[in-house]
Amino acid sequence: MPASIGLQMDEKPMVRFQWGVVALCFLINMLDGFDVLVMAFTAASVSAEWSLSGTRLGYLLSAGLVGMAIGSLFIAPWADRFGRRPLILLCVGVAGAGMVASSQAGSPLVLGAWRLLTGLGIGGILASSYVIAGEYANKRWRGLAISLQSTAYALGATLGGLIATQMIPALGWRSVFLYGGLVTLATLPVLWLWLPESLAFLLSRQPTGALARVNRLLRAVKLAGIEYLPTITHSASPSLRTTFARLFSAPLLRSTLLIWAAFFLVMFGFYFVMSWTPRLLVAAGLSNQQGITGGVLLNVGGIFGTALVGLLAARFRLSRVLMAYLLINAVLVAGFVRFTDNLAVTFALVVLIGIFVNGCVAGLYALTPTIYAAGQRVTGLGWGIGIGRAGAIASPLVAGQLIDAHWQPADLYGLFGLAFVLAALIVSLLKAQPAQPLRSATNL
Repeated sequence: MPASIGLQMDEKPMVRFQWGVVALCFLINMLDGFDVLVMAFTAASVSAEWSLSGTRLGYLLSAGLVGMAIGSLFIAPWADRFGRRPLILLCVGVAGAGMVASSQAGSPLVLGAWRLLTGLGIGGILASSYVIAGEYANKRWRGLAISLQSTAYALGATLGGLIATQMIPALGWRSVFLYGGLVTLATLPVLWLWLPESLAFLLSRQPTGALARVNRLLRAVKLAGIEYLPTITHSASPSLRTTFARLFSAPLLRSTLLIWAAFFLVMFGFYFVMSWTPRLLVAAGLSNQQGITGGVLLNVGGIFGTALVGLLAARFRLSRVLMAYLLINAVLVAGFVRFTDNLAVTFALVVLIGIFVNGCVAGLYALTPTIYAAGQRVTGLGWGIGIGRAGAIASPLVAGQLIDAHWQPADLYGLFGLAFVLAALIVSLLKAQPAQPLRSATNL
């Protein structure tokens, strides 16, 4: 066999096919951003229609996140056994159906159930799409390829907010869910035709017909074909339990636990900022339209912040870039709501928070796959995301309880800003850990 395919992929220039794969993953994550945060943009209208308290609205905001946690923990790992591509196709269908069904909900309980289903699909999608983007990128552009997926998430959420501001006054909040669901389902034929399976998966798992599929993909990325598959030193199809147990092997245990803690804290702070900012800006004296605009600006900032992480990662150590993002974001989150008496300053600070809070998530997503080999990469990232969802679920619930206890917006943002400080401390511990190569020589 020629030199490691993984090494060749790392060193070769990117070609159009590789960027096309990154673009398809970008599309998937745009839809996810829309589907996840549409609840934040419709929260005021939903709350008004059903006269919801802060606590009940918090439960509704958390329903989709519960589904995402379950999907990340228990659906995403199947991609390491059966393939990234089939799991993504299935989960896109589930998420789209959940969005369409949400538009027909007749009560908060029913809407919560459909948001849970939508979250299941999104949770299954996220880890696989991030991993495929990273696996098809070369070493130089991998950080950008992965962070662009968070850019897509922010862009999708931005479009969701813009669409919500236009559709809700004319057609009501249900129309936003219906629109998002139909667009999500419409992407299935595109993904079916053009989304490839992961080369790393085919080489590490070697399913039936793997050699022919690998050679087709090698031609697409402008590499020479191979005559036989590499020998693998482990079972080609280990059980999910075995794959999960490997996350706690001696070389990975400390890094796995630190990644989980970082995901929990970052998602705890991120989803407070993203879910509650539109409503809390209204509580601080802005109009409903200005509150939604604030939510849109968070995601506009995210478009630039996540892309910037990838560019910085090409020049500096990613863990240091991530630590800087976390600490700057903590300062911005803790202080910005004190400036709501000046609309221009408020919106400027919201954009900055969007840059850094979304960049924190993008950096963590880009850092995590470097720890794991191909056969456990989606499981590792999926469980990191799943543990993060626990923080995301707790975030709106804690905020709702504190709002009902008459906490002021400034106090809430100060509390949640501490989560990013603690996450920076954890990343500082993680950066000293020896990282596994992104592509294991055994697997590739």
